[in-house]
Amino acid sequence: MQKIRNIAVIAHVDHGKTTLVDGLLSQSGTFSSHEQVDERAMDSNALEKERGITILSKNTAIRYKDHKINIIDTPGHADFGGEVERVLKMVDGVLLLVDAYEGVMPQTKFVVKKMIALGKKPIVVINKIDKPSAEPDRVVDEVFDLFVAMDATEDQLEFPIVYAAARDGIAKMDMGDEDGNFECLFEAILREIPEPEGDAGNPAQAQVFTLDYDNYVGKIGIARIFNGTIKKGDNVMLAKADGEMVKGRLSKLIGFHGLSRMEINEAEAGDIIAFAGFETVDVGDSVVDPSNPMPLDPMHIEEPTLSVVFSVNDSPLAGTEGKHVTSNKIKDRLEAEMQTNVAMRLETIGEGKFKVSGRGELQITVLAENMRREGYEFGIGRPEVIVKEIEGVKCEPFEHLVIDTPDEFTGTIIERLGKRKAEMKSMVPMGEGYTRIEFEIPARGLIGFRGMFLTDTKGEGVMNHSFLEFRPYSGTVESRQYGALISMEGGTAMAYSLFNLQDRGVLFIEPQDKVYEGMIIGEHSRSNDLTVNPIKGKAQSNVRSSGADEAIKLVPPRDMNLEKALEWIEDDELLEVTPENVRIRKRYLTENERKRNDRSKK
Repeated sequence: MQKIRNIAVIAHVDHGKTTLVDGLLSQSGTFSSHEQVDERAMDSNALEKERGITILSKNTAIRYKDHKINIIDTPGHADFGGEVERVLKMVDGVLLLVDAYEGVMPQTKFVVKKMIALGKKPIVVINKIDKPSAEPDRVVDEVFDLFVAMDATEDQLEFPIVYAAARDGIAKMDMGDEDGNFECLFEAILREIPEPEGDAGNPAQAQVFTLDYDNYVGKIGIARIFNGTIKKGDNVMLAKADGEMVKGRLSKLIGFHGLSRMEINEAEAGDIIAFAGFETVDVGDSVVDPSNPMPLDPMHIEEPTLSVVFSVNDSPLAGTEGKHVTSNKIKDRLEAEMQTNVAMRLETIGEGKFKVSGRGELQITVLAENMRREGYEFGIGRPEVIVKEIEGVKCEPFEHLVIDTPDEFTGTIIERLGKRKAEMKSMVPMGEGYTRIEFEIPARGLIGFRGMFLTDTKGEGVMNHSFLEFRPYSGTVESRQYGALISMEGGTAMAYSLFNLQDRGVLFIEPQDKVYEGMIIGEHSRSNDLTVNPIKGKAQSNVRSSGADEAIKLVPPRDMNLEKALEWIEDDELLEVTPENVRIRKRYLTENERKRNDRSKK
């Protein structure tokens, strides 16, 4: 019987999970001396590297002494909360990471609630103790209070504490000790985390908790074996969530070690493996022995709270920049995403229109950003929250919002959120001139708030939110205050006309950018929309004048990336997303169509 420990690393976004996993990998001697390893090695996807966040949970395995430790690195962002919940069912204990200054954040509460409900044993790691503003003792008290508030058991409350600076590979059991390496953390894992239950002699039982895809072998299920032994080439049964049983053969069995995967011939109870051979495999399915099938409970996957409509790009510039532009291509790509991304839903709602529902704006923009990098061109509408009827009452999703802001901006923030139907729950001074304010707010009120918040706090505020529950609908919420500057002509933008438009508001385009009728080129300084002509050049005359050739000075345009633009748009606007550009446009391009549409609404 192998000696195995299964742990998940959970924490709020940016508290250092992936950096800690790096340290565990390098200090366990998993990599050979000649292997070159990147920083944050587990964040393999290009977007993860750029943003510095984990989007998909990933697993790795290390050897320490004679033990194999399976580690799963989980996302810290609230939009990917569904991944965390599934992963926790697969492990026997967790490393809960908390920043030594920020302390308990909304996502920390979310993951702790799931962990306690599932009865997992935690080891608390207070990370970033090398920060000048670190207060490890206060943070330990906060974690203890949180555990008590969440009804933790006696065993969970007696959690061991490790103080660490994961980036520098330092860990110690007491703040008074000298800096040591991760040995004390490895020993704590072996000592505190229970061995996996289950017996290699029982009939086979494994459950899939995440999916992968390979062009050669098709869908891959990553699963934990709870009982029995699984061998390559075995004939097994796949028990689906709806009770259907599918017979099949395991064509491939894959084991993990460090960052590499290798083919193995068999694995036994307690281990985490990947397998291929079933095209219909889904998260929560059980792999069972055909002669004695005992399926495990299917998993509950959290409901989506936001939806966005993807459509075929129909602007005058359609098809000039993207490789994949037809509705069939877009549909195939979205369906491929649904195969591995369980927290999302897809439905076709019309000719070339697809409604994608997910857990939040970030999840949807990550999908859109990946698609445009792959050469797709499409349109996206404004995100809408999913409203559902519960016992005859119209309900909408509410979020728990935590804001850390410099003291002088608290009044502005509270006033702004009040108009968006937020209810303040607490306000605590954080020291160093910062205040932490907590709110409960309808998810609709958060759409488009981030950009305004960063402007109000001069870029110094930090906001985090996580899903609370569905509550009765709270009426209309204030949205964007300013109108749009809309181009009335198609062509190439001229510096001369943009110079004259600067007084009207903030521009989004530069000279020589392509524009078309109905495209939004900037934000108006008033609340109404204004049609303008950005392509008018200077009229040439044969009369010389003293001020003829004064240099034109343009204010740099506002950089509208995919996320900012998606938050900025209103219901009658769309984003045109291509591999090269993100343009904002009106749904109806001509003035006459817009007027006709307004009349029909009234």
